[in-house]
This record gives sequence, structure tokens and C-alpha cells, in this order.
Amino acid sequence: MKIEVFADEQATAQAAAKAIAAEARSAVAARGRFVLAVSGGRTPWIMLRALANEELPWQSIHVVQVDERVAPLGDADRNLTHLRESLLDHSAIPPEQIHPMRVDLPNLDAAAGEYASLLSEIGGSPPTLDLIHLGLGPDGHTASLVPGDPVLNVIDKDIAVTGVYQGRRRMTLTYPIINRARRILWLATGSEKAGPLLRLREGDPSIPAGRVSQSQAVILTDRAATAGPRVESEVLPERQSSSSASTHSLLKEPK
Repeated sequence: MKIEVFADEQATAQAAAKAIAAEARSAVAARGRFVLAVSGGRTPWIMLRALANEELPWQSIHVVQVDERVAPLGDADRNLTHLRESLLDHSAIPPEQIHPMRVDLPNLDAAAGEYASLLSEIGGSPPTLDLIHLGLGPDGHTASLVPGDPVLNVIDKDIAVTGVYQGRRRMTLTYPIINRARRILWLATGSEKAGPLLRLREGDPSIPAGRVSQSQAVILTDRAATAGPRVESEVLPERQSSSSASTHSLLKEPK
């Protein structure tokens, strides 16, 4: 799995935006559509704000959610709230092409099934998403695939509902659809990510992130997340960069 190290969170987020933009142009040219799945978090909102400034074929781009907290529409806990503020309000993407997980519906399992059907409509059957952006939690979780939750063992559904984690139930993509993606883009910044980042690169199955396929994955990270002596020694064989220029070479033509 390739890794690119940038100076700080801002540089990493901007590089991620450039990388996604390059993938979007390539996918639209090749297949007429680009389906992007995004996770939540502070760095991703910086990434999406930068992505909004890119000149892209927005009419051919669909954005779906990797996961979402069960909270009312407009709640600050909702990833959708920040997704709209970061991307929809600043780009030419048609509003109907940002597809929210309907965690506001009373029957969450039915809502998960409806979202799976939506993904099949825009991503094929079974749905294959062009690029899935993933984050990395200090406990090794990714998406809302959290340690100890039964959702980790779901293999017959692309969307599932979790138990309570940090005060909220969540809806999430599961391993099957994540591992079918044409490209997985990891975004991990900050010193608290150093330990789980090393375990991710080792493919450690004891953390949820370690069970994600590495064959189509690339990691964009910052120096703070690679600051530990052991982590630095693991990263040194890979290329390091302080600019976004070399990021595009890491993202090959999707399979």
C-alpha cells in the first residue's frame, strides 16, 4: 500500500482534493460517471472545501456517504451537515447528486436497504464505487466499523446499522462494498494516528481498518502521524513529499 507524507493537515487535505479531482476526471472520461464516497471528520471537510474549487464535470459526479450518525437533519453531529457546507455550497454539483443516508427514518434497517438499492442504481450491481475516502480513528476504526461491533461480521449486506458508539448509532458501508472499490483513499493526520497508521500498513486484522483491502489503496498522511521512531522507519521506504504534485502518480487508472 502506497503512502505519501505531507507537511501538515492542510497540505494533506489539499493533496487529497487534487487526487480525487484527478480520479474524477479519469472516471468520467472512461465511464461517464464518478461515484465518490466520503467519510466525516475535520480534515475531510478541508479536503472537500478544496475539492469544491476544482474545475470538474460536476454534472457527472455523485457523492455518497461512507457512514452517518443517527441524528436529526441539520444536527452538527451529522456528516451530511458538513458535507453540504463544505462541498454543495461551494461547487456546481447538482444537489440531487449528493445522496444522504436516511438516518432520520424510523426504520433504520429499511433505510439501510434503501441506500443499498440507491448505490446499485448509480454504481452497478453489485455496486462498485469509484473512490472511497476513509479516515482512521485512534482505536483503529474506519467508516463506522468500530471495534467489537457486530457490523464487522456483516458479509451479506453493503450497508448496515451499528450499535451505539460515542453516544450515537450509525449507518455505515460494510467491508464487501468497501473492498470492491476501484480506489481507496486513506486520509490520516495528527499524532494520535501514529499507532493505528502503523497497524493499518501492516494489515493488522485486530483493528477494523486492518481488514480493508490494500490492493487499490493509498494513504495520504502528515508528518505528525509518522513522528514516532518506529513509524518513521516504516515510512522511510515509501516516498515522502511536501507538495501535492507527486500525489497524482500514486493514483493509477482504476481497474
